[in-house]
Order: sequence, then C-alpha cells, then structure tokens
Amino acid sequence: MSKTHTIRKGLNLPLVGAPSAQVDEAPLSASFALNPEEFTGLSPKLAVKEGDAIQAGQCIFHDKKDPRIQVTSPVSGTVKAIVRGEKRRLLQVVLAADASTTYHNFGKGMPSTAEEAKDKLLNSGAWTALEMRPYGRIANPDDQPKAIFVNGMATAPFATEASVALAGKEEAFAAGLEVLGLLSPKTVLSLEASESFPALTQAKGVEIHRFAGKHPAGNTSVHIAAVSPLNKGEVVWTLSAQDVALIGTVFLTGEYHCDRVVAAGGSGFTNPRYFRVRGGMNLESFFQAEVKAGSFRYISGSVLTGASIGATGYLGVNAQQISVIPEGQGTDFLGWVLPGFGKYSVSRTFFSFLTPGKKYDLTTKLNGEERAFVVTGQYDQVFPFDIYPNQLLKAVWAKDLEKMEALGIYEVTPEDFALCEVVCTSKQPLQQMVREGLDLLYTEMN
Repeated sequence: MSKTHTIRKGLNLPLVGAPSAQVDEAPLSASFALNPEEFTGLSPKLAVKEGDAIQAGQCIFHDKKDPRIQVTSPVSGTVKAIVRGEKRRLLQVVLAADASTTYHNFGKGMPSTAEEAKDKLLNSGAWTALEMRPYGRIANPDDQPKAIFVNGMATAPFATEASVALAGKEEAFAAGLEVLGLLSPKTVLSLEASESFPALTQAKGVEIHRFAGKHPAGNTSVHIAAVSPLNKGEVVWTLSAQDVALIGTVFLTGEYHCDRVVAAGGSGFTNPRYFRVRGGMNLESFFQAEVKAGSFRYISGSVLTGASIGATGYLGVNAQQISVIPEGQGTDFLGWVLPGFGKYSVSRTFFSFLTPGKKYDLTTKLNGEERAFVVTGQYDQVFPFDIYPNQLLKAVWAKDLEKMEALGIYEVTPEDFALCEVVCTSKQPLQQMVREGLDLLYTEMN
C-alpha cells in the first residue's frame, strides 16, 4: 500500500491558459537542433561535421571527460550547421531532417545485467535522461545509486500529466521500470494523491509514494527528502515517468525515439492542449499556427524553469512542456499604490486577495529591479525543505563551500528555488545562483 505525504508549504500560481486533455499531432519540422547547454554537466565534443549524413540515434556529440555519455540525433538527415560562440564554444548543432526518419538499431531485447542495460542506454543516448542527485547533473555511469526516483506527477503551471503522456505507452513504461530495476536496488515512483491511471498505480517492481499539496509538491527533490533523504556520499538517480517509457522503447524496438506528449499552455495559445512532438524540433511553424497575435515569451519548458527560445526557436530535446505567456512591457501607472483589483500578489498588497479563486494573465514583468537581499521570510512560505533558504543562498553568493554543505545544498537543485524567485522582493536570479553553487561544489569535490 502506498504512503501519502502532504506538503504544507508552496504556491500554485493562478495562471490562465491551462491545457485541455485533448492530444493532437504537431507536424514535424524540417529543421532540428541540439543545444549542449540543455545537458547539465556535459562538456561537448563533436562527433560529426557539417554535411555529414546521419541516422536517428547516431552520436552528434559526447562528453569530453566521459565519451560513453552521448547525445544522439532525434532525426535522420544531414548536419546543416555547427554554431559556435566565443572561444569556439559549441552553442548548437542544426540538423536538416529527412522526409521520413530512419533509425539506427541498437538491437532489441530486454537486458539481463546492469552492465548490458547501461551499455545500450549510453550508446543510444537515452542515458542523458538520468539525472544524479546531488548536483543535478547527468548521472555518472560508474556510480551505484541507493535508489532511482521516477517522477509520475506534475504540479508546476501547465505541467504535463503523466497519465495523459503515458496513454498507449503502458508496455514501454513497464519495460523501462524493469530496466531501472537492474540499475538500482530500489525504484521509487512518485504519484499525485488522486492518481488512478493503472499503468502508474499498478506498476510492478517499484515502491509507490503519493504526494499532496501545492507546488513544489511535484518536485523530485521534495520526494527524495520525504522518502530517502540524501546523506553525504550517497547518490540517487532521477527521471520522469515519460522518460521511463522512452527507455523502455529502446529495449523493445532497439531504436531511440525522442517523441513525447507535451502540454502546450499559457494565455498565448488560441487553444491550449497537448501535442505529440519530437524533441529538438523547430517550433516556428507550430507557433504561427497555434499562438495568438501579440508580444509573447516563448518558453521550452515551464514558466518557472524553462528556457526562452523566441518565436523561431527549437524545442529542448528533453523538454516536457511548451509555455507561451505575455511579454511584460512598460510600467504601471502609480504601481502598487492603486488598489489593484485585477493584479495578483502573494502578499496582501492588492485587494485581489479577496477573490482567491481568480485566474490571472500574468506577464514576464519583474515589477521591480534587482536589489540587495532583503530578509522578509517570503522564501520560507513557499520552500518546503528543512533548510534555511536565505542563509543557503548567501553562502552560495559568498562561495563558502563548508557553509553550503552545512546548510543543505546537496538536497536541492535550481528548480526548487523557482517559487522563491517568483516571490523574491530582491529580484535576485536565485536559480542561476544555485546552479553556479552546485557546479562550483562539484568541481571542488571531483
């Protein structure tokens, strides 16, 4: 019987534009791109050059420090362009896709040992779906995790529901869980308290835990802290339920497919709903067909943690959703001085707190500018960890490694500070700070 954990602290942003459960096909574009920055912890080294013909599943670049970790192509076609920045830093690899995709076959069949499973995951590129904790980086194949956490729930704004994404992929999901069972002594599946989808609730070989509460109740770090907190020297691996199905597909078919069901949400969409897409595809024609006229922020991922890609950008290979919200422009007359019945605030600055069920068309406007840290206690209201967030952030800012460790940085990743960033009076880039702190700590410890 599963155990239910109730998360008391958090915040559900009341945004308009939630997607319906309808699932449509998004036509594949003729152009795809791979961005090395999406793969945290990977130092890319190219395995192809411009003009090369490629198959889906073929290595495009790999990690300099560990060549076993590969990023492979989502399509067949040719390498159209290699984009570099300062000091020849690799920024993007653009691929021209064939009309129909041909896949490199890695051999189908379920593995019998952990090494056999690792080899196929590494060779196919599916390994990049596994994230290690601490540090929030691509998992190290040489580590022995004490557990693997599979996230089968979503509480972020417009997040993709696992039950919708896995419909029709039940066999692949079960196969993926079987593979994970070889890599770790324990697999933990996190579900919403009300989840009823059979493939999730009746999953075999896993320890099921249910979570209730406001966002970030759906964050994997919250699940780890509640079920099996990390001690120094311990490692766990994490991935989403939909990525488990992608892993299962590799073993059932011998091919690595980057096709996903993602939620397209936000007030910018004419009809917010779910779409079947392929990771890395260009979204220009998709946005032209689905987004209203106006000035919008186009986001690959969540409004809290995603990357701005512009109206002509590319979907992240591992992106779980697409968000489009209004771009904040100009200033408001008299700002917070007016009563603001139509403005949202987490405090009682505006009278809108009298209508708690109202939804708002929030923009990207900061409503202020970056300033010194102000200790207000706001972070504590939305941060459900047994950690002092303000003190930890100051330790990160000061690059004090000992204090960072003592204050619990191993338990968190940047996404856990997304709500703190939303309510931050100081307008500080908290997620960026945490990412830099984790990278610094990883460099010093390794």
